[in-house]
Amino acid sequence: MSSVYYPEYLQLDKILGAQAPESRKAGNEAHDEMLFIVIHQAYELWFKQLLHEVGSVIDMFADDNVDDNGGELNIAVHRLERVKTILDLLVQQMDVMETMTPLDFLDFRDLLRPASGFQSMQFKILEARLGLRMEARFGKQYYTSQLTPAHKAEIDALEDLPTLLELVNSWLERMPFLQAKYWDGKDGAFFDALETIYVGSLVKGEEGNAALWRTIFKEGSEGRKLSPAASRSALFIMLYRDEPIFQQAFRFMQSLLDIDAGMGAWRSRHVNMVHRMIGLRVGTGGSTGKSYLKGAMDSHFIFSEIADLSSFLFERKKLPALPAAVKLAIGFRG
Repeated sequence: MSSVYYPEYLQLDKILGAQAPESRKAGNEAHDEMLFIVIHQAYELWFKQLLHEVGSVIDMFADDNVDDNGGELNIAVHRLERVKTILDLLVQQMDVMETMTPLDFLDFRDLLRPASGFQSMQFKILEARLGLRMEARFGKQYYTSQLTPAHKAEIDALEDLPTLLELVNSWLERMPFLQAKYWDGKDGAFFDALETIYVGSLVKGEEGNAALWRTIFKEGSEGRKLSPAASRSALFIMLYRDEPIFQQAFRFMQSLLDIDAGMGAWRSRHVNMVHRMIGLRVGTGGSTGKSYLKGAMDSHFIFSEIADLSSFLFERKKLPALPAAVKLAIGFRG
């Protein structure tokens, strides 16, 4: 039987020996550079775990057969909730970073050029795997400009892989409960009824939502990530979330929104920290610093189209009763 030794198992000699302050090499060590290195190394370790969790969920959805009976959807929800918990931790870690003052940072900042968090491969991969395509990136002309050719090629190659958002779209499109066979052979009849109820619930200033309903749920439009069929399924799940069969699917969609919120909170805290540390100066990697981060924060929400669907909800008391065929189809049967 092998004997596992704690320091060897964790390879602590490599981890604890991986801090080499540039200011020490220059012969005038800045005390806070060690903190700066450790915090960023900790971020990268957590990014690795995030990629591990998100990658496992992508694998589940990639085979076009998410087995809810086998518990796959439950596992996916659990792992995405872990992702959100880690993102919360990353935001909290800023508290430690902010014990370093701007003057403390200036003691070694110029020695870091052109290194920058803008060159974090793992964070770029995480965004790409979740669903942020290159054409949707803020400042896309600069996004890979600071990377080595090998790393740039790795990011470019991700454009050919399915994202979690695209796989979720396919999963929603496969939901069978809106098929005509469940609605007396009338394809789309249920959503026509929903549209009537929804339009009747609009108040002054919301009249444009009637046209938006048709765009999202019937016609579709260029640039939208969720197809009309996927959007209909998602809204159906949201409206009838109290049905036992939809509760896990609803939790799954909520976990995607939680991840968007977590990523947004991290970006927001990062913007504020950068502004506090360097004011309006450019970043060490050559970006515009605060203004670039602010633009990315505002435009890099990945699952916003799911959040948009809350615009089309209405009170439970107005929900149409489901036909017997649908009730039978969505019921749990032994």
